[in-house]
Amino acid sequence: MNAAYLYSLIAVVLLGLLAYAGVAVAGLEGLFGIFIPYVALIVFVAGFANRIIGWGKTPVPFRIPTTSGQQKSLPWVKHDKFDSPYNTIGVIGRMALEILLFRSLFKNSRVGFSDAGGYQKIYYKWVVWLWLFAILFHYAFLVTIVRHLRFFAEPVPFFVEMLAKVDGMMQVGAPGMYLSGVVLLGMAMLLLVRRIVLPKVKYISMAADYFPLLLIIGIAATGILMRHFAKVDVAAVKELTMGLATFRPAIPEGDISALFYVHMFFVSLLVAYIPFSKLMHMGGVFLSPTRNLPNNSRAVRHVNPWNYPVKTHTYEEYEDDFREKMKEAGLPVEKE
Repeated sequence: MNAAYLYSLIAVVLLGLLAYAGVAVAGLEGLFGIFIPYVALIVFVAGFANRIIGWGKTPVPFRIPTTSGQQKSLPWVKHDKFDSPYNTIGVIGRMALEILLFRSLFKNSRVGFSDAGGYQKIYYKWVVWLWLFAILFHYAFLVTIVRHLRFFAEPVPFFVEMLAKVDGMMQVGAPGMYLSGVVLLGMAMLLLVRRIVLPKVKYISMAADYFPLLLIIGIAATGILMRHFAKVDVAAVKELTMGLATFRPAIPEGDISALFYVHMFFVSLLVAYIPFSKLMHMGGVFLSPTRNLPNNSRAVRHVNPWNYPVKTHTYEEYEDDFREKMKEAGLPVEKE
């Protein structure tokens, strides 16, 4: 039994209770509202830069693009421009489709065996649900992040206000419900259930896979609770966040709910955790040689620039050294 998700769940619950008790009981608003967010930001920037620099310094001795289409060759052979890009323009198109639309995940298929006629037959099934969950999850997360910029800028940028209006167009109750928050929570829970229920996915999942999902669920859940149930002083929250953004931090006089500090603590943990987790794919996708290289090995010879200079011995030199002996042995020579 893979109980890794239980360890992650217990860890997230205990961390949330720690933040709640630290503010509501011990009065540590400065710790959870100022110190920890700044430390998380420093860890994120330093860790992110370190990972990117490390990947950038990693040698790529061969062209290793992952392809699922026909490489460009003869004029009458149809070339797949996106699945096997030939030049930089093709790579940009492929990367754009990958980053914006998750194209490779859209082509996801599941392999299995079925009993037909008394023997096993292999089959492939197109599975689109994972792509749908993933793209809804990522775009809901993006909209939520951009929408929260209103707490860190004054005046609020026009595109943030416009996005907030579109996001809250489905007016449900007062204050209005933001669709991105509900979708983010729902998709994160579906991705978590998938890891717990599906045997193959559950087998390869570790605590490090469950922990960020549970943190995101905690962030989304506390955000929805603050907006619709446990009210907070929005003006005081903006005063605190603006102080953080302008590097003049101060705990405001207004009564900010302890739930807000739990929400902020979860966000800080997630931000600090990113450089050390699989969430670094947000930066790594741009540096992946399986994605960012053209598949033109038939047209262009790729020479590894890190190769140590090796003295070669050409055939002409070899024949010059052993011509007489080759003639005596009856071997053909190019020069008499």
